[in-house]
Amino acid sequence: MPTATTSGYVPVTGGKVYYATYGEGAPLVLLHGGLMTIEAFGPVLSGFAASRQVIAVEAQGHGHTGPLDRPMTFDNMAADVAEVIKSLGLEKVDVVGYSMGGTIGLRLALAHPELVNKLVIASAPYAFAGWHDYNQQGMRGLNASQFEMMKPSPLYQLFAAVNPDPEVNFPKLLDQMQYMGKDYDYSADVPNLKVPTQLVYGDWDAVRTSHAARFFELLGGGLQDALWDGSGMNQNRLAVLPGVTHYTMMTSPQLVETALAFIDAK
Repeated sequence: MPTATTSGYVPVTGGKVYYATYGEGAPLVLLHGGLMTIEAFGPVLSGFAASRQVIAVEAQGHGHTGPLDRPMTFDNMAADVAEVIKSLGLEKVDVVGYSMGGTIGLRLALAHPELVNKLVIASAPYAFAGWHDYNQQGMRGLNASQFEMMKPSPLYQLFAAVNPDPEVNFPKLLDQMQYMGKDYDYSADVPNLKVPTQLVYGDWDAVRTSHAARFFELLGGGLQDALWDGSGMNQNRLAVLPGVTHYTMMTSPQLVETALAFIDAK
C-alpha cells in the first residue's frame, strides 16, 4: 500500500465519510466493494497511484467512515461521493468502482454526469438478478448474527484495523448491508448514462456473463458490427479479463491496465 498524501472527512447527510488521496496526476476516484476498506485494493491502488491522484472513499458503514444515521442505499452513497468530489474542489474526475462500488459509480454518473469524465464499472451488475444464485443467497443472508463467524476473516481484520469501535460497528455494518440482498433493477436508467463507460468482468465472475453482455447492450454496445473503420462503435467498452474471478478482480494488475487504457484513450 502506498502512503496517503492527504486524508479527512466530508460532512454528508447522517454524518461524515472518510477519504484518502494517493499519488499525483489527474484525479481518479476509487470505490471499494461491500464489507471492504480502501486497503483491500492493495496493488490496484498502487497501480493507479503510479500515474494518477487517487481519491479513495470509504462508503457508509465501512472502515474509517463507520455507521451513519440513515438507510444504506446506492443512491445515498453515490451522493456522498459527489460531496467528496465537490469538497476537494475538483471539476471532473474519472471513476473506477468495484462490485458495490461499481453500482455506486453507476448511480453517481447518472445523478451527477457533470462530475464524471469516464466511468469504469468492475464486477458489478445493473440488477440484483445479475448475480449468480450463490452470491444472491449470501447477500440475502447478511445480518449481525454472522459477526462471530466473520471475526477471523480478512474482511473483519481490515475493518478492525481502521475503525475506532469494530466490535460494535461491524455488526451494525452487517445489518445495514441487508440492502444488498433486496431486489433492484436499473435497466431503465442505464441507456440514459451519458458518461463514457467501460464494463470490466472476470471470465469467472460472480456476475453472470450473460448479464454482463446485456449490460453492454443497454449501453448501446455490441448491437451491430463495428464496420471496417470502427464507425459502428459508440463511446462505451466491454472487457472480460481471462483467469480473473470476482475475488481477484480487486487486486488484479489487469484491472489497472485495462481501466487506464480506456480512461487515457483520446
